[in-house]
Amino acid sequence: MKKLLFLLILLIALLSLCSCQQRQQRHSEKLLVVTTLFPLYDFARQVGGDRIEVSLLLPPGVEPHSFEPTPDDILRINRADIFIFTNKYMEPWAVHMTDSIAKKSLVVDASRGVTFYPALENADAEDSHHDMGADPHIWLDFDNDRIIVDNMLTAFVAKDPSNRDYYTANATAYKAKLADLDKRFKEGLSQCATRDFIHGGHFAFGYMSRRYNLHYQSAYALNPDAEPTAAKLTDLIKQIRHSGLQYVYTEELLSPRVAETIAAETGAGLLKLNGAHNITKSEFDRGVTFISLMEGNLKNLRTGLQCQ
Repeated sequence: MKKLLFLLILLIALLSLCSCQQRQQRHSEKLLVVTTLFPLYDFARQVGGDRIEVSLLLPPGVEPHSFEPTPDDILRINRADIFIFTNKYMEPWAVHMTDSIAKKSLVVDASRGVTFYPALENADAEDSHHDMGADPHIWLDFDNDRIIVDNMLTAFVAKDPSNRDYYTANATAYKAKLADLDKRFKEGLSQCATRDFIHGGHFAFGYMSRRYNLHYQSAYALNPDAEPTAAKLTDLIKQIRHSGLQYVYTEELLSPRVAETIAAETGAGLLKLNGAHNITKSEFDRGVTFISLMEGNLKNLRTGLQCQ
């Protein structure tokens, strides 16, 4: 019996050693990267290419504002070489757990160097308890995205300096694509019948509207869990009727009920604007990209704003 027990313990030890060696080998071949939101996931795979193994912490289809990591998520973060979160306003839990993350894991605040805008620009008075200090949706300004890409590049090079040139070339190429996307938005939204748009979702497009000189209002405030007030909905309906806007926008991952109510009261049509926080499983399987989602936004904005 003692001999059998000894062999069993030895077998477990050998299996553990093999598992550890496999993990070390995999780490030496590719950086293990964990990201929180979809834009970070997509930027990372564009910059890291085949030198990294990147995963998205959010399950497909999950709305991120109220997301809290599970114990399994925390294990994934601790096993990673690099953990990238959006910012302290979007994921305050990430900041709080920084001290408990394994020392080998490089924690990257993707917002380093970004200028934030105030959080309560579109909030109702009743929603003031959701003041998060700043609007967290920084990825909807493409200049910010280039800063985020540079922050990722710095992290990848720090962990894998032998592939510096590879990561740098990928980052440069992707930033050029973001610059081209920005140019297409500027040109595509330069001559429109109106610069006003109303969104039946939460206040996610403040950065985008500022960048392209649009006037934007949403039914919800920054927190999509806080239901819009009757006074807010009445005000938006009045504005649509007064301005003659032909469309109201819906949001991905959020029920279109509020937008549908506004549309029914005004005769406006419905169009989608995608904040790209997360994607559905179907979109994930199809390999959609941040840029393709933004191209869809540009198309629908041009329709809603009646652009030439």
